[in-house]
Amino acid sequence: MIITVASFKGGVAKTTTAIHLAAYLQTKDETLLIDGDPNRSASNWAKRGELPFKVIDERMAAKYVPKYKYIVIDTQARPEKDDLEALAEGCDLLVLPTTPDALSLDALMQTVDTLKSLGADQYRILITRIPPKPRRDGEEAREMLLEAGLPTFTGSIRDAVAFQKAALAGVPVNKVGDARAKIAWKDYVAVGKEILQ
Repeated sequence: MIITVASFKGGVAKTTTAIHLAAYLQTKDETLLIDGDPNRSASNWAKRGELPFKVIDERMAAKYVPKYKYIVIDTQARPEKDDLEALAEGCDLLVLPTTPDALSLDALMQTVDTLKSLGADQYRILITRIPPKPRRDGEEAREMLLEAGLPTFTGSIRDAVAFQKAALAGVPVNKVGDARAKIAWKDYVAVGKEILQ
């Protein structure tokens, strides 16, 4: 199963999502993360510590892909239309993370419009970095996406400092010694379960 994580906008937790979906999938079977982002954010995360799955860059994919049941691809930000078409055709599910703010949602809608023009429909939207209550940003974004008839994960990802700690330590958030890290991990577990349903 190939899962690609893509976004037209930076800062929406694209790499964080790729890392944590791979960490969840690794609990089920052998998982490979392909770092296709020129910034090499996932590779740098892996170099700082220890991730429970293998991380490679896209130039090594042909050698490694046949050995793994799950492949997660972290793409470059702002893919062109041709890139998006290749990404959509080359995976089983395209995960589109977005934060619940106007600029991110606008960028998401551009991505969705491009996917629709390509006839691609194997994508699902993941709302990330949701601020804590009493703010309703996450709920309002979900309502808007569902009203527009867009495929959206039931689960979503709350904003947590634990993700920054995990990136600095080079581990998934479930390896960070912080009570909130457990909550952050549960968010990604819920999304991972949705993917495998």
